[in-house]
Amino acid sequence: MLEDVLLIAQKHRDAADIITKEILKQSKEKLTVAISGESGSGKSELTHVIAKNLRKHGIFAKPIHIDNFYNTLPLERAKWREENGVENVVGLGEYQWDKINRTIDDFKNNRKSSMPCVDLVTEQVDTLTTDFNGIDMLIIDGLYAINTDDIDIRVFIELTYHETKKAQTDRGKESDNPLRWKVLEQEHKTVLSIKDKANIIIDKDFKVVL
Repeated sequence: MLEDVLLIAQKHRDAADIITKEILKQSKEKLTVAISGESGSGKSELTHVIAKNLRKHGIFAKPIHIDNFYNTLPLERAKWREENGVENVVGLGEYQWDKINRTIDDFKNNRKSSMPCVDLVTEQVDTLTTDFNGIDMLIIDGLYAINTDDIDIRVFIELTYHETKKAQTDRGKESDNPLRWKVLEQEHKTVLSIKDKANIIIDKDFKVVL
């Protein structure tokens, strides 16, 4: 997402170092890594540091944020959720999985790919075009990223929105209103439902469990 704020701490670097070592053990070409966790758990920070680490090893890793692939536009999403019932619509069905999977297929086949990219300042959706020729690895992060098909390494961050609520509000990423916290509770339930798909866990102390 454009203009997203990253607050990289030592815990992100420490976890990224361990996961980078696990990635480097893989000999597969066009490797895919997915990182899931609740809002504010550190997915984007971890993704960024892993990609930078891999660059030091001559590996080009491209981050893709699946939160760019919602079915509804950012400016319309809150109203849509409220009108249709948070418990009914928030979850896996909110994402354009066909477009996500097509992007992965473009990566694996070294094609140019056009995908949505949310500008967090204007809350409008732009189109980003990426040439995957020469890109060695795809790192997909987002609430339900590990639910994506054809993933080689799945990472799950256990931090919940309860534990990251203050940080989210302080950094201005989440507005403090009842609807938003209701959404976060529903996301919490959905994220937990796919935890078993992960093969690497980052616990609540941000320690990596292999």
